[in-house]
This record gives sequence, C-alpha cells and structure tokens, in this order.
Amino acid sequence: MGPWLFRALVLLIWLLATGIDRLWWMLQSGLPAWDQADYLNSALEHGRALGLLPGGGWRGWQALLDLSPKIPPLASLVNGTVMAAAGDAPAQAAWSLSLWHGLLLLGVASWALTLRQERREARGFALLASLLVAVAPALLELRSDYVLEMALSATVVLALWRLSCWWHPQRGGRWSQAIAAALACTVALLVKQSALLVLIPALAWVAWGSLRRGHGRRWQLLTGLILVLAGVLPWLHHNWITTLGGTNRAVLESASREGDPGPLTLAGWLWYPKLLPGQIGVVLLAVGLGGLLLWWLQRTRTNGDDSLGWRFLLVTLLAGWIVTSLSPNKDDRYIAPLLAPLILLLTRGWWQWGLWWRSRWPGSLPWLAPLALVSGLLACLPAGWSAQASRLRQQPQGPLEAIVRRAGGGDPQAAPSTLIVVPSTPDLNQHNVSYYGRRHGGQLVGRQLGGRRSDLQPVLDRASLVLLAEGDQGSVRESARRLDQAVRRSGLFERVERFPRPQGGSYSLWRRRPQSRPLPGFEERFPTLAAGLAQGPAGLDPLFQAVALEHMLDGHRLYRDRVRRQAEQERRRDPQAVQSHWSLALLALLGNRPGEAEREFAALQVRLPGNPWPAAYRSVVLLADWAPWRASAVAAEARHRHGSQPLLVALDDLGAVLSGAFWRLPSAALSVPRAVQEVEQQLQPQASS
Repeated sequence: MGPWLFRALVLLIWLLATGIDRLWWMLQSGLPAWDQADYLNSALEHGRALGLLPGGGWRGWQALLDLSPKIPPLASLVNGTVMAAAGDAPAQAAWSLSLWHGLLLLGVASWALTLRQERREARGFALLASLLVAVAPALLELRSDYVLEMALSATVVLALWRLSCWWHPQRGGRWSQAIAAALACTVALLVKQSALLVLIPALAWVAWGSLRRGHGRRWQLLTGLILVLAGVLPWLHHNWITTLGGTNRAVLESASREGDPGPLTLAGWLWYPKLLPGQIGVVLLAVGLGGLLLWWLQRTRTNGDDSLGWRFLLVTLLAGWIVTSLSPNKDDRYIAPLLAPLILLLTRGWWQWGLWWRSRWPGSLPWLAPLALVSGLLACLPAGWSAQASRLRQQPQGPLEAIVRRAGGGDPQAAPSTLIVVPSTPDLNQHNVSYYGRRHGGQLVGRQLGGRRSDLQPVLDRASLVLLAEGDQGSVRESARRLDQAVRRSGLFERVERFPRPQGGSYSLWRRRPQSRPLPGFEERFPTLAAGLAQGPAGLDPLFQAVALEHMLDGHRLYRDRVRRQAEQERRRDPQAVQSHWSLALLALLGNRPGEAEREFAALQVRLPGNPWPAAYRSVVLLADWAPWRASAVAAEARHRHGSQPLLVALDDLGAVLSGAFWRLPSAALSVPRAVQEVEQQLQPQASS
C-alpha cells in the first residue's frame, strides 16, 4: 500500500464515519441535557467573544479568559468558531465533533505507523487501527454527544504520539520532535485539565528517560516544559482559584454525593474494566485480547514490531489507567482518553491473527485473511449501532424552544433578561434555557433557584420571569416545591402560557404583574455591602451570600456597570471619599481583576490608616495574583503598624514561603492554621444565625 492510497483510505474512513454521524443528527430530535447544553453555551460565549457570532464582540484577552473559569478555553474556542461557520443549532454545532474525530483518527494512524518497522505493513496496521477506533461504541457515542471527551481523546492521543516520537531512544531526541511534543501537550491541557491524568505519568517517564540520556535531551526537556507553561499559564493565572474550586466540586464532592467507590477499594479498581465490553464492543475486545495472548506466546519470533514503541504505549496506557482509577469521581466518560490507546493495543492482537494465519497456512488463498478481517469488522458494527439506536429513543423531548420564544429568547432586539427556572430535568434546565435563549444573538439566560429556602423571598421580590412545572420537577429539593407554590399563590405573577410535555405534565411560564413592581435593584445595596468589608470576616458572609443570589436573579450582572458609574461619579465629586474605593475594590474582586482590586485597597490603606483590613485584603489579592513577595511586604508593614494579628502574621509567613524563604516554613505551619481558626470563629456566629 502506497502512502497516497493510505492517506486516501484514512480520509475515506473519516468521511464514512462523518456521514454516519450526520445521519444520526438528522434522525435525532432531542434536546441537549445539562452537560451538553453547558458546553454548547460555552462554545456560544466564546464565539461571541471572538466577534464571530451575533450578540458579542471582542473585548480583550481578560474578557475572553473570564469565559473559562473552570475548564480551559481551547475546545470552546474551536467549537465556537465551527458554530459561527456551520450554525448554532445543536446538529450544526456538532460538526466540531467530526473535526475532533478526524484529529483522533490522524493521531491513531500516525502513532500506529511508528509501531511497525516495515512501512508498507505498518500502513495496513494503521488502517486497521483507524477502522477499529471508528467503530468502537464509546467513541461512536462521543461523536454524537456534545461534551469535551472527543476533543480530549483526540488531543491526548496526539500528545502521546508526539511524546513517543521524541522519547524513542533510537529515532527520537530531535529538537523538532521536542517542540512538537510540547505543543501537543499544551493543546491537550488547554482542552481539559483532566488530560493530566494521562499526561503526568507519561511526562514523568519521558522526563526520567531524557535526564539519563545526556545534555541534549535535557535542554530539549527544559525547552518543552517552558513552552507548555507559556501556553497554559495565562489561563491558569487568570482562573486558578475558580479552577481549583471547580475541580474540588467535580472530583471530591461529586464522588461523595454520587456514592462512587473509593480509589483503594476493589470496586473502584474494577469500575472501568467492567465498562470495557460495552465501550469497545465484545467482539473487538475478545478478538483483540485473544490475539494479544497469541502474540505473547509467539514473542520469540521475529514479527516486525518496534519493541521500544510498544513499550512506551504499554507503560503510558497502564500508568494512565492507574492514575485515572485513583481519581475519586467515576464516570464512563472519564476513561475516554485511554480508549484509543487501548484499541491501538488491541489492534495488535487483531493483527497477530493475520500473522498467525499467514505462518500457519502460507500457501492459502491471499484473499482469505482479508475476508476474515472484514468479517470481524462487520461483527463489531452491531454493538455500536444498537447503542446509537438506543440513544435516539432516549433523547430528551419537550417544549423548550416554544417556552424560550415566548419568554423573549433568541431575539437579538430583546433586552437582556433572566428566566428563573425552578424545575431541573434533562429536557428543561437552566443550561439549555440559556443556550436556546442566546441563539441568534438573543439575550435571555436561565438561572436555577429554589435549592434553598432563602431563595423564596428574593424571587418573589425581584424576579420578572419564572418557569414552573406541573408534574415531575426533576432533580430538585423540597425547597423548590415550596418556591413553586409561593409563586403560584403570591398574586405577584400571572401565568403567560402553559406548555404540555410529551411524557405527561406541563411547564408554565409566569410573568410579574405590571402592578407588582420588583423591589429596588441590587446596585442600591451594593455600596453598603461593600463597606462591610471594613469589618473583616464579619462582613464577608452577608456580602457573598447577597452577591451569589444576585448573580442568579440577574444572570447578566447588569448591576456592575451601574455601581461602577455611581462610584466613579462619587470619586469625581469627592476624591477623598472612602465608599467609592470599597465599591470599586469589590467590583474588581468579583470581576477577577486582582490588579485593580490591589490599587483600590492600597488607596484605602492610605485613607483608613487605623484599619488593618485593607492591608489584609491587599495581601490576599497579591497572593492570588502570584505576587507573594509583594504580599509578604504588605502584610509585614501592616504587622508593624497594627500589631501581630493572626491573619497578618499568616499572610506575611505564607507570602515569604511562596517567595522562596523556605526557612519560614515552621512559622507558617503555625500561623496559617491559627489564622484560619480565627476567621472561622468570626464567621461561625453568622452561620449559626
């Protein structure tokens, strides 16, 4: 098989797979559920931020980074660009999944070429690997499921392939390979940080090998690490706090809430292996494992393998599997980045059957072995086909689009508005309301309230549009049912329209009556809440509770521009005014602008020389902005002025240690827990009240 024929056949595999995917999207008429709508929203936001979709425009790098507080932005940037070209309907936006699948096939085929020594035979092997990846049920599902795992799988395979090329003791070690590997790793990490579960053990092994092979490889390793950091750090520096918080909720809290088996239990280690027959297919798995056993039994024979390349694949696959299994949160999607490398290994088992056939019956008809191979491939198809057919029947159905249109969504001429969503079901939730409400340049967003009893009164006081459910409420708490009844009985809202649901029950849209005006806006309370920062921790709890609730009632956060204008006007009237600094500092904190917040707190230090809290906040902000040496200096100066208060001592010690003064570790080990305890004691009375 020549190189051009090989490339044409790989392209043909992608085209056939894409055609099947487009057929699936034509047949499906369901709605995106929670995760799918969330990722569609992210793509929509990034497309708008790039100025490619209506309703947005370029507002600078910081505004772009604001859109990815928990997950890196690369996939959403690509998906948003595809959405701008193909359309913002779910089926149109799904063209990006086909592009990511093409990248996956490219990575698998390219990696497979390096695992066999004879080039012509390697192309046949790579073609078989591409075919098996294309028919695997789990990867087939990811091509029609708008989540990030297809993009993650593609970029992780690309990174592992490039790492294997650079790591190779005989063919590797070139600068071009090192740079390509670094760029591929950067791309994978900028798709989703969970790529680390696979890449960390691979990078550790590659780094260890490089350190043992001389100065040339070491310099390449150092350069590669610098390139990776240069690519990832701008996003991480901007969003590291929200990323850590989101990762904690997604991994630890979610695992506890869902009852996933622990990482040190037998059930935890068997979680992913039990999924393999369904994810890969029984035929593909059985034939592949049988062939791998045969390969091991015939390992003494010359078989044309690159043993070093296979060693890299086996080590990285096993290490990645172990690290992924150690993650507390379990989900069938989380193992997706390792499925393609696993299929590549199983492909070697399939290939071994052909080698065995050739050695066992060397004089047999040449078309018998390919016929057996094609028969095996055809036997793999029913698993994926039945899974996709089942998904077609299970797609969420509902009147979402009609509800959104009636509420004013999808209309670029409508004013920005927020629809409070009380139920939460696969066919209707805050994420898909926002997605459909913002299509075509619309300005309607959905926000979920009702999870706490304290949500009830603010909704009655402030909400303009509320969506309720008759029948199944979905995954909501009892407090949401109380909110539902309160809206119906309050007399403040009138029902606009009722929308029947295919599965029984209905949804109803409620609008505030003209005579029942909402209470004054949040911008009037904001200066008082911001001034509460002067009290230290005592002012934090009411402040952030109020802000969190306001961000749900006002999904567009329109209050910020009004507060900023008021504060700037006050500053022009009275340059020595303290209140404007508190308001602008809090706005900067909420907007993730540590530089602006630090300047406002510095000004407050001058205007309030007897108050230690501006210095404490300034030190915290500097730590968040990765300037620990300045944070330590600010805290040390405040200690000299206000005395050795526990929080100032802890900030001084922590900033010093992070700046490299490791001899202060013992002091920090004492001062930081003491400061945390003091802050918790000050917050405890508020929590109990």
